[in-house]
Amino acid sequence: MNAKPTLVIGNKNYSSWSLRPWLLLRQFGVAFDEVKLPLDTPEFHARIKDYSLAGRVPVLIDGDARVWDSLAICEYANEFFLDGRGWPADRVTRGWARSISAEMHSGFSALRTHLPMNTCRRGPAPAIGADTASDIARIRAIWREARERHAAQGPFLFGAFSIADAMYAPVALRFVSYAVELGAPERGYVDALLALPALRDWLAEAATEPLAAEHEKTTP
Repeated sequence: MNAKPTLVIGNKNYSSWSLRPWLLLRQFGVAFDEVKLPLDTPEFHARIKDYSLAGRVPVLIDGDARVWDSLAICEYANEFFLDGRGWPADRVTRGWARSISAEMHSGFSALRTHLPMNTCRRGPAPAIGADTASDIARIRAIWREARERHAAQGPFLFGAFSIADAMYAPVALRFVSYAVELGAPERGYVDALLALPALRDWLAEAATEPLAAEHEKTTP
């Protein structure tokens, strides 16, 4: 088995799915090599099948293991690199954290469509429809409840940083990019994420990438 796994990702400005496992690994100090394939380019289409027949990023390569899909990679990392530290230790809290992570993974389609991740963008969205507003309200409620119950344990959703925070970090970046109105608990949570050195590193590199208008419509 290789000494370090390899994580294949897309553009840091646009690829929210790539950010999730990348942030988890970096936050927990897991060493890995990074391969970046620019989304929607001939290079991407020429090379992605070398890493995954699913044709998408992210992909984690760890020796003979190839794991694709953000949440699957996070679960793999939790099992093999983090000794279970990626989820809260308490059984009930862990079930809650897994539930909201799965909800993020499979839901909020209006938010994904109408507020795509673009870390360099700043300014209100042109219009927020009812479905997108409903997604925003649900996410704010998730964050508020988690923070109200776990504020004494730390600044993240369940106190200490977990996979749930990795799953919601791209949403926090969307809320900043589109100037989404937040209450104090949600704003404090976004600020805690933005203060992470790992996320700051991601954003600094994202700012150096070429911008392309056609990518603004990509990616959940």
